[in-house]
Amino acid sequence: MATCAGTALVPTTAAADQTSRPPASPSLLDAMQRDLGLTPAAARERLADEQRAARTERAARAAAGAAYGGSWFDAERGRLTVAVTGREAAAEVRATGAAVRLVARGAAELDAAKARVDKLDAPAGVASWRVDPETNGVVVSVVARHRTDNDVSTFLERARAVAPVRVATVPEGPRTFAAGTVGGDPYYTGNVRCSIGFSVHGGFVTAGHCGRAGASVRGWDGSAMGTFQGSSFPGDDYAYVSIGHGWWTVPVVLGWGTVPDQLVRGSAEAPVGSSICRSGSTTKWHCGRVLAKNETVNYSDGTVVHQLTKTSVCAEGGDSGGSFLSGDQAQGVTSGGWGNCGSGGETWYQPVNEILNRYGLRLHTA
Repeated sequence: MATCAGTALVPTTAAADQTSRPPASPSLLDAMQRDLGLTPAAARERLADEQRAARTERAARAAAGAAYGGSWFDAERGRLTVAVTGREAAAEVRATGAAVRLVARGAAELDAAKARVDKLDAPAGVASWRVDPETNGVVVSVVARHRTDNDVSTFLERARAVAPVRVATVPEGPRTFAAGTVGGDPYYTGNVRCSIGFSVHGGFVTAGHCGRAGASVRGWDGSAMGTFQGSSFPGDDYAYVSIGHGWWTVPVVLGWGTVPDQLVRGSAEAPVGSSICRSGSTTKWHCGRVLAKNETVNYSDGTVVHQLTKTSVCAEGGDSGGSFLSGDQAQGVTSGGWGNCGSGGETWYQPVNEILNRYGLRLHTA
C-alpha cells in the first residue's frame, strides 16, 4: 500500500487493505498507556467514558439552550461537566447525566469577549488566547521570557479592558509544522513537506499553510498526486486537495507501526478533556488530551489563526496537516505548536468539520 502521512492513499493499480479493525485495538490502547500513563483497564474505561461524554454533551447543550456556558470532560471522574447560567437550565442539564456548574457568563458572552480580544494587535510574546469554560473567562497565554515586555503588558492591559482575562505562561512561542523535503516522506508541494489529514470523497484535507490554491502536490514516491483546490491561511488553517493520477482514498489513518492503521467512522466532536491521538509523517503516532477549544494562536512569524483546538500532544516539522483522532472519530488537522516529541509540548489543530462545511466535502468513512 502506498501511504501518505496521516491517512492512506493508494494508486488504483494497487490493492487496498480493507480489513476492519475495532477502533480500540490493543495497540491503540498501548499508545494511550505510553502517552497518557494509563493501565490497560484504565485506557479502555477512558475511551468508554469519553464516548459517553460526547453523546451527553450534545444532549446537554440542547437542554441548556441560551444558558449554555461550555463543557469539559473530567477524566478522573469519567464525567462531563457543563457550565450553565441559570438554575432552571441546571436541572434540565442534570437530567441528561452531566454534572453542572453555575457560572456568571454564558458561552455567547464569552465568545463575544474573545472576539473583542481578536481585534487587538498581539506582539510576538503573546502566544494565544481562548475561552476557558472552567474559569468562565478568557485565558491569554504569554511566552514566559516575554512576560514583562512592555508590548506584552500593553496588550494585556487592553485585553483586560474588553474581556475577563486570566494570564497563563508557556515556555515557547507556537510555530507551524511544515518542513523542507526529506527523502521518502509524503506529501510534497514545492520544497515543503506536510502530512495528509483525512480522506474525503475526491481527495483529502490538510493544513492551509502547506500550500496555496492551484499548487501541485506530489505523493510519497514523488509522483503527481493532485492539486490544492482551496486553501485558507492565516485566519484559518485548512485546505482541500483533489487527487487523480491513479491515486484514490481509503478511510484510514496511519498508525506507523506504533498502532494498526485506524479506521475513520465519523467526525463527532470530542469534549475538552478527552484523550486524542495524532498521526504525522515526522513523529508518527502520539497521544494526549484536548486542552481547549476556540483558541486564537499568534504564531512566531506573526500570522494569527482563529478557532483552533489545543492539545497536549507533541508534534514537529513535517507533521503539519496530519490527522487528529479521538477513538475512531476524525477531529482535525495539525496546524502548529511549540516543543517537540523529545521533551514534550502542545499542538493545535484546525477542526475538521469546519473544513468539510467550508468546501462542501464528505468525509470518507468506514
